[in-house]
Amino acid sequence: MSDPSPRSLPTRKSHHLLERYSETELPTGRGPFRVVVFREKRTGREHVAMVRGDVSGKEGVAVRLHSECFTSEVLGSLKCDCRAQLDRALDFIAQNGCGVVVYLRQEGRGIGLGDKIKAYALQAKGADTYEANRMLGFPDDLRTYDVAAEVLRALGVRSVDLITNNPLKIAGLVDEGIPVLRRIPSRTEHNPHNVGYLRTKRERAGHLIELFPEDDTEASVG
Repeated sequence: MSDPSPRSLPTRKSHHLLERYSETELPTGRGPFRVVVFREKRTGREHVAMVRGDVSGKEGVAVRLHSECFTSEVLGSLKCDCRAQLDRALDFIAQNGCGVVVYLRQEGRGIGLGDKIKAYALQAKGADTYEANRMLGFPDDLRTYDVAAEVLRALGVRSVDLITNNPLKIAGLVDEGIPVLRRIPSRTEHNPHNVGYLRTKRERAGHLIELFPEDDTEASVG
């Protein structure tokens, strides 16, 4: 999974999908981040990199690939742990002084907000998150990581320590030519509304989620 001593920037596997559209320093409650907006050339869809420190040419940069979750991040939904994972990653990067959150516009594992709400309605009738997607005619996960890889290459990141519980993110990034040196687990607290969702991700999709402290002893975010 890892390449301990890459000597050049990762090989570009995807085409030139993006343009580096704008950037500035943004003051936040965690201190300043550099915000870089990347725009997809074909669709105009915009993705964001939140950068702390100088990551260009660096190995083992702490990185989170985070897919947009309007329901939790804006509306405060308790049905998932997305906002908590985003907050923990930003906290970790701020505390360590170096890293990147790549914020990808991939709502609802790629199905979009409207269909995500339809899936929630099906879940309220007893379907789990994956069953609901399939009932709507979608696969379990439509997300891709070619855009994320291109963002990291544009920032000059040589290899990453990936903040994730999802083995598919590791595989997706490696497949796009970005070496992953290690996984940093993303530990969040569960609640009565999302514990079933988290168990489903762990049991049906192989997410490396610890619901209780004894589940995992690795160093983690949180």
